[in-house]
Amino acid sequence: MKVLFLCTHNSCRSQMAEGWAKHLKKGVIEAWSAGTDPGTVNPLAIRVMAEAGVDISSHKSRHLQEFLDIPFDVVITLCGDARDTCPFFPGQSKRTMHRGFDDPSRAEGSPDEVLDFFRRVRDEIRDFVEGMPENLEQPGL
Repeated sequence: MKVLFLCTHNSCRSQMAEGWAKHLKKGVIEAWSAGTDPGTVNPLAIRVMAEAGVDISSHKSRHLQEFLDIPFDVVITLCGDARDTCPFFPGQSKRTMHRGFDDPSRAEGSPDEVLDFFRRVRDEIRDFVEGMPENLEQPGL
């Protein structure tokens, strides 16, 4: 199953999802991530994924235009901005769906509180990816 995880900046959530899919679903899911307005991979996303044993330090933020020639089974938007900016994927995709997660890059508070926010989102994304592909058929996703 070919999956594209899509966020606005391709810096946190989509990078984590790609990392989890490659780590947990090797041989089941081919995963990529992209953004509608890519930036750089957030160092705290790299840090919290490394804490969980997943190395995304070599990941680069990429624009969704780079993936127009790949026939995806599903494109999953992980943030409302990406869903609103890209309500349909301009490339080849059998299905587009939305599964939103809080944006860790907007976390506020002490350094420990911000890290805890990143960890919570990391773990929520892990749980979502662990349930793939079966959970993609659940109503409301």
